[in-house]
Amino acid sequence: MGAKERYILLLIIDSLIVTFSVFIGYYILAPFFLQYTMPVLITTSIILLISHHVFAYVFNLYHRAWEYASVRELMSIAQAVTASIITTYILNILLFQTTFTRLMIITWMMHLILIGGSRLSWRVARHHLIGKQSSDQEKLRTLIVGAGKGGSILIKQMLDTPAMNMLPVVAVDDDSTKQRMELAGGVRVEGKREDIEKLIKKYDIRKVVIAIPSLSKTELNEIYELSNHESVEVMIMPNIDDVMSGKVEVNALKKVEVEDLLGREPVKLDTAGIEEQVRDRTILVTGAGGSIGSEIVRQITKFQPREIVLLGHGENSIYTILEEMTGRNNNIEYIPIIADVQDRQRMFEVFETYKPNIVYHAAAHKHVPLMEYNPKEAVKNNIIGTKNTAEAACEYKTEKFVLISTDKAVNPPNVMGASKRVAEMVVQGLNQNCKETTLVAVRFGNVLGSRGSVIPKFRKQIEAGGPITVTDERMTRYFMTIPEASRLVIQAGAIAEGGEVFVLDMGEPVKIVNLARNMIKLSGYKEDEIGIKFSGVRPGEKLFEELLSEDEIHPNQVYTKIYRGKTVSYPIIEIEKTIKQLENNNNIKELLLDFVNRKEYTKN
Repeated sequence: MGAKERYILLLIIDSLIVTFSVFIGYYILAPFFLQYTMPVLITTSIILLISHHVFAYVFNLYHRAWEYASVRELMSIAQAVTASIITTYILNILLFQTTFTRLMIITWMMHLILIGGSRLSWRVARHHLIGKQSSDQEKLRTLIVGAGKGGSILIKQMLDTPAMNMLPVVAVDDDSTKQRMELAGGVRVEGKREDIEKLIKKYDIRKVVIAIPSLSKTELNEIYELSNHESVEVMIMPNIDDVMSGKVEVNALKKVEVEDLLGREPVKLDTAGIEEQVRDRTILVTGAGGSIGSEIVRQITKFQPREIVLLGHGENSIYTILEEMTGRNNNIEYIPIIADVQDRQRMFEVFETYKPNIVYHAAAHKHVPLMEYNPKEAVKNNIIGTKNTAEAACEYKTEKFVLISTDKAVNPPNVMGASKRVAEMVVQGLNQNCKETTLVAVRFGNVLGSRGSVIPKFRKQIEAGGPITVTDERMTRYFMTIPEASRLVIQAGAIAEGGEVFVLDMGEPVKIVNLARNMIKLSGYKEDEIGIKFSGVRPGEKLFEELLSEDEIHPNQVYTKIYRGKTVSYPIIEIEKTIKQLENNNNIKELLLDFVNRKEYTKN
């Protein structure tokens, strides 16, 4: 039925109810009360009909989706009916100088029952018809985790929306008071979180939907493990506040992704301390178009700097982050600079022009096998580029310079890791002579979803039908989300005193083969459908990464999830000599590894 036809039908139904309810009410009273004449009743009926349609328009009774009627919709009927009855009552007193109290009370009750009943019958009829239509199709038997507001709304949506193709069968909730409670559609709460596995088998469950979006990562992992059966898909509903505010639909369910399982709880930052350093200042981010650089830009805007200089070598990536940030209307000036950190003169020009107060140096070559084939580029970009940028910061009295480093800089067997270790040494060496600039490095492992990350690669391989290629069954890596890494980089920069190598707490290392298996299951496949192929360790790769070498370790965290390596003093003259040798030597890898593994430098 179209909107126009439904409007006309509801108009006719209400008109009949309103018109005849006065007469029906009168005949209920007639044996005991004969005060009203027929002209008075007809006049009352006309007044009531007009006032009802006026208030029906005010309270929007004809343009609601009554097939989804709830208490809120019934309240609108009560308001419209009450307003029309009171209006009629007052006008009758003015016209006929007599009260109509009992008649109006009976009429009001009839309106509530009949008009409200007509709307509810709309929902009942629809539910009956849909139940009949959908009984032939096989719906996926679904278990709901969480019997609170989110779970209740979700179950109703499943029952009312055949397109979701889900049949809510049973729910679980850790709240003892909700056990055996019956939710919409007869769905009962039959246990707690630990009962999920048993209920999946008992009710032949095919989908588990988590209706508690505020779960911690640890709890989400626990529920996923309990639900991790073959042919069972695990999903999570959107945030209930977003649903209630209308930002998203309740049926916009999201698959649980591997990023959800690997991510950790957000760290509470020292926002006051960071804002004190950042507010109304000039921030420069190198590599601003990259995964980490662009996220640092997003995070740093929360602390209201005056301007952010977006520096990068690739114009497309800088254009993308510029467009994103200028669309936010946050009164921050974004300055796009296309420049190569290898170009010393250009870097000094940029610093002379903008005189940044804080620099986050994220520009680097990070791909291990590629740098094995291109060691000169690793030296030019990771070492010389860092030296150029750091010396420009010193020359123009930048307050803080933060180098984004990597766990691959620890005991490196490869060109990329060794070049980043030398970059750290450059920063620590310059910090000794650069009195007005605090220079530090922040070291962390792999970030989820970054360019070249294993997760996008595995996702593409699964989409192509497999197999997933894993280099070695023993291979492990540390993982962290890009936003978490970026926030901790900003925090480390705020607490830096100079010369430190800060290390972010990456949690427990993850076996790459287990990551691949999880991604296969989360994508709805069995392992033998996609397959895992071991391709062998690539040039320069380590089986296990480290975050600090033994002689760098300070055991205590200086901030939540941030450790500080021991401050090391490297003679900048020795570093500069080595850089010149690297520029004029074909055996770069051997020279790099020899340099970073020397033990004669003093440690404080």
